[in-house]
Amino acid sequence: MAKLRHGGVVLELKKPYFTWQVLCVMKALFDLTASQEIYAPHSIRMEGDLTLGGLFPVHARGIPGEPCGDIKKENGIHRLEAMMYALDQINSDDDLLPNVTLGARVLDTCSRDTYALEQSLTFVQALIQKDTSDVRCTNGEPPVFVKPEKVVGVIGASASSVSIMVANILRLFQIPQISYASTAPELSDDRRYDFFSRVVPPDSFQAQAMVDIVKAMGWNYVSTVASEGSYGEKGVDAFQQLSREAGGICIAQSLKIPHNHKQENFDKIVRLLLDTRYARAVVLFTSDEDIRGILNASKRADQVGHFLWIGSDSWGAKNSPVHQLEEAAVGAVTILPKRATIAGFDAYFTSRTLENNRRNVWFAEYWEENFNCKLMSSSKKEDTSRKCTGQERIGIDSKYEQEGKVQFVIDAVYAMAHALHNMQRDLCPDVSGICEDMDLAGGKKLLKYIRSVTFNGSAGTSVTFNKNGDAPGRYDLFQYQMDNNSSPGYKNIGQWMETLQLNLYIQTTTLCISMNLSASVALGMLYIPKVYVIIFHPELNVQKRKRSFKAVVTAASLTTRLSHKTSDRPNGEAKTELCENVDPNSPAAKKKYVSYNDLVI
Repeated sequence: MAKLRHGGVVLELKKPYFTWQVLCVMKALFDLTASQEIYAPHSIRMEGDLTLGGLFPVHARGIPGEPCGDIKKENGIHRLEAMMYALDQINSDDDLLPNVTLGARVLDTCSRDTYALEQSLTFVQALIQKDTSDVRCTNGEPPVFVKPEKVVGVIGASASSVSIMVANILRLFQIPQISYASTAPELSDDRRYDFFSRVVPPDSFQAQAMVDIVKAMGWNYVSTVASEGSYGEKGVDAFQQLSREAGGICIAQSLKIPHNHKQENFDKIVRLLLDTRYARAVVLFTSDEDIRGILNASKRADQVGHFLWIGSDSWGAKNSPVHQLEEAAVGAVTILPKRATIAGFDAYFTSRTLENNRRNVWFAEYWEENFNCKLMSSSKKEDTSRKCTGQERIGIDSKYEQEGKVQFVIDAVYAMAHALHNMQRDLCPDVSGICEDMDLAGGKKLLKYIRSVTFNGSAGTSVTFNKNGDAPGRYDLFQYQMDNNSSPGYKNIGQWMETLQLNLYIQTTTLCISMNLSASVALGMLYIPKVYVIIFHPELNVQKRKRSFKAVVTAASLTTRLSHKTSDRPNGEAKTELCENVDPNSPAAKKKYVSYNDLVI
C-alpha cells in the first residue's frame, strides 16, 4: 500500500503504478489543496442514490491554446442525451433497480485526451482521503466540506485515445468503465485495461470483416491508409496481421495521415497510391475529416472512380464525409457495427426544448447551432444576426437524424444498471434499496457483475461481454451507390458476424463427419446393388455403352473460364467476370463469412 500526501490531499494506492499517464494524474492531484474541489466548470449533475459518470465529446478539439472548439451536435449532444434518456427510462422502471434511482455527473471531453483526463478527476474526488486536521477557518473553527458524490461507474468515452487515457486513472480507483464507441484493439488487453468494457466490438473484429470483404471481392493487391493515432494505426496493424494469416492478400503500401495535416498531405497520399496503379483497392482506417481530405484529393487529381474504397466504421453510413464529394465516394464499401434506430429516443429528443431541458448545460449552445440563431447578445455565434424565438422545434424547423451510436450509449447505461441490479439483489436480499454491503462492495465486485450481464438491448439484440470486456462482432456492410434514377446514398449489401467466423471451425468439424457419413452412405448405395447383381443376377453383369463426354467437357470449359488468376487483371475485373457468369443464388456464389445483396461493381 503506497500513501502519497501533498497539502491536505492523501492518495492511497494498492499497487505501485509508474506509467507516464499516472504521473500526470499525480501532478494534477497534488496541485489541489484540501479545500479545493476538482474544477469541472460545465457539467451535468443529476441527483440519485447511485451516481454514474458520463464522458462525451460535446465540443470538438479547440485551436492551439484553447481546449474546446465548436459544439458537436450529433456525436456530442445526441449521445449525451441518449444517456439522459436511458436514465429516465431506468428510473421509471419498477422492475429494474426498484427503489433505487440512478443519478449522473456528465462531463465534456472536448475530443482531447489530456483535457478529458483532467475532467475525469471529478469522478475520483470522493475516493481521495482529505486530511483537514491542520485546516482552520479565520474564526478558528474547522471548515465544513461538502462531500462529493461517489461515482460507481463511468459511461464513455467516445474516442479510443480518450478512453485509453481515462482508463489509466479509473483503474487506479477501481471504477468500472463502459464505452459506447471506443474500438481500438489495445483496449482488449485485460491486464492493462482491466476495468474497461465496451458495448461495441473491437477493431480486431472489424479488421477481420474487412479482410473477408477483400477476399470475397477477389482483390489480392491493396493499400492501406490510417489516421495517426490509436484508432487508425492499430486498425491497420490488425488488418495487416490478419491479411498475412489469411494469405492471398498483398499490401502494396501503408500510408499515414498526420494529426496536424495540410492539403498537400492528402495530395501526396493520392500520388503515392497512384504509384501502384493495380492496387486500386484502398482500406481506410481514418477519421471523418481525413476521409473528406482523401476524397477531395482524388477529385483534385482527376482520379474519381479509380480507387475502390473500403471504409471502416468511422465512415460507416455517415453523410458528413461524402457531402459534396458524392462522385468521388461512389462504389465505396463501408462497415458499421450492426445497429438500429431507437424510436423512443427520437420521440424524446425531438420533444426537447429550452424550457424542458434545463438540466443539459450545453443545450442552449446546441439550440443556437441547430437553428442558426442567437439567444442573447453575448452569444458566441457570430455568423448570424437572427434571434431565436424559443419556439423552434427539432425535426420540424431543422433537419434531424438519430446519430449512429445512440443505441450503444443506451445499451452501455443499461449494462451498468443490470449489473447494479444483480449486485443489489445478491448483496441486499432483505433490503429495499442500497444496503451497507453493497455500498462497501467496491468497483471490483461491480466489474464481475458487469462482465456477466446478459440482456436484450435497445435494438433487441443480446448485450454480452467476453472475458476481455468486448462485445461480439456484428457488422452491416454498405455500399455508396448512385444511379440515374435515384439520389446517391448508402445501400445495405450484407452483413458479417463473428459467430459465422467461429462457426467455420465448427462447420469444418461437422463437414468432415458429414462427408465421412456421406461417403459411407454413397459407397453403400453404389456397391450394394452391384454386389446384389453379381451374387443373385450374374446374367445382368455385362458392360454398358460408354456415356457421352459432352457434359464433362462443358463443365471443364466453364471452370477454366472462371479460374483465371485475379492477379492478372486490375482489381474488380475478375469479380465482374465472375458476376456475369455465375448465378448469384447458386451455392457456389454464397460466402461463409460475408453475405451480399445489391452489390454494384
